[in-house]
Amino acid sequence: MSKRDYYEVLGVSKGASKDEIKKAYRRLSKKYHPDINKEPGADEKFKEITEAYEVLSDDQKKTQYDQFGHAGPQGFGGGGGFSGDADFGFGGFEDIFNTFFGGGTRRDPNAPRQGADLQYTMTLSFEEAVFGKETVIEIPREETCETCHGSGAKPGTSPETCSHCNGTGQLNVEQNTPFGRIVNRRVCQYCQGTGKIIKDKCTTCGGDGKVKKRKKINVKIPKGIDEGQQMRVAGEGEPGTNGGPPGDLYVVFHVQNHEFFEREGDDIYCEMPITFAQAALGDEIEVPTLYGKVKLKIPVGTQTGTTFRLRGKGVPNVRGYGTGDQHVQVKVITPTKLTEQQKQLLRDFAELSGNTPDEQHESFFDKVKRAFKS
Repeated sequence: MSKRDYYEVLGVSKGASKDEIKKAYRRLSKKYHPDINKEPGADEKFKEITEAYEVLSDDQKKTQYDQFGHAGPQGFGGGGGFSGDADFGFGGFEDIFNTFFGGGTRRDPNAPRQGADLQYTMTLSFEEAVFGKETVIEIPREETCETCHGSGAKPGTSPETCSHCNGTGQLNVEQNTPFGRIVNRRVCQYCQGTGKIIKDKCTTCGGDGKVKKRKKINVKIPKGIDEGQQMRVAGEGEPGTNGGPPGDLYVVFHVQNHEFFEREGDDIYCEMPITFAQAALGDEIEVPTLYGKVKLKIPVGTQTGTTFRLRGKGVPNVRGYGTGDQHVQVKVITPTKLTEQQKQLLRDFAELSGNTPDEQHESFFDKVKRAFKS
């Protein structure tokens, strides 16, 4: 089945900015994250969203995708070369060349190859993402068999060179075609392309040279990590083959929402309720921050929706470029249950003020009146 367009997956246009792409990813990843959404298919949907974001948030990958699509020169989600869903019956350009001309460069089946990369999704609380933490995660992965040291052969024995392909891992098959008699190079079915035959297999790994284990890994999460960001843990992926280096582990972060704070980049936003009296007469209130409570002065005549900034009370930048701010927006709360005395005091206030707005808001109300007249 062909992959969906990455822009369609995130629900953004091709001209979307990085900020729009990030906001779309954050919204969708929270909606379909397996820890939150238990509906069938949510896990696959989350993986599709993450893959789309990893490409579109990277300038180089995005440029290649915009130009070539999923089957670009590097491929997306499937390695290099002729990757993707199509199966041509060949192993790429090299085998096409071999099919028609019987030559080309042979890939050494015994050459060292790097192990596969692994991905682990970690869920963090809002505070853990802000302040970072050290933790131990446990991942399932293949590791080199300690009994045979990766050879796949029973201790005291060694793999033998395949007599059918002479250790090349490939067989030459002659075929008659409209172009004449040609040689087609295929993977050796006797050694499965390894170039070696194991007669006495290791009883621990069954001849694979690898065993499945659960590995505990210490991970240090930096301060300021955000939704959808990932961290590379070098050398903690699958082990390499034939002495090749191991792959890497990529930890992708999902950050839970906070009941009071909202985050935009390195800044924190929140709303604080104040009374009409506090707004009109001014006051000093306590505001919760991620670093504890602080005092905030409310000036006389503060209007609902006014925003105040608390410098340095936001999120530490994940790359170490300072700390964001906290923005506090005040909301004047209108009381819904008043005593008779309170009602009378408000009537007296309305009478004393003449039921007219003060001078500093005359212009605003004049605009409203003109709008109704037009």
